[in-house]
Amino acid sequence: MNRDAVAPAAAPVACCAPLTRETITPGDAELFARKLKALADPVRLRLVSIVAASEGQEACVCDLIEPVGLSQPTVSHHLKILTEAGFLTRSKRGTWAYFRLVPGALEAVAAPLVTV
Repeated sequence: MNRDAVAPAAAPVACCAPLTRETITPGDAELFARKLKALADPVRLRLVSIVAASEGQEACVCDLIEPVGLSQPTVSHHLKILTEAGFLTRSKRGTWAYFRLVPGALEAVAAPLVTV
């Protein structure tokens, strides 16, 4: 074969597989990213884990300080972020605040990424 000869062109091949389900909208992606950012901290992940493992999935802030080894104001700051992100609810009883895991909140974070 002549070195200068051009090989015949191959048939075009599709480079991408078609989508099989709906994807999240840009607005939903923004909200989802904020929720993930709230969880993307080792202390906050521990706090959610401790609350989820507590009886009734509820814990007093006084029970959350020692396990994470931080001061009460720092723990309260992390709990506020988790509450604002919709993972925990807060109720006050006397001088103490109690935090409860919002049912389905953690599953809702995984839902946009899980294939059906």
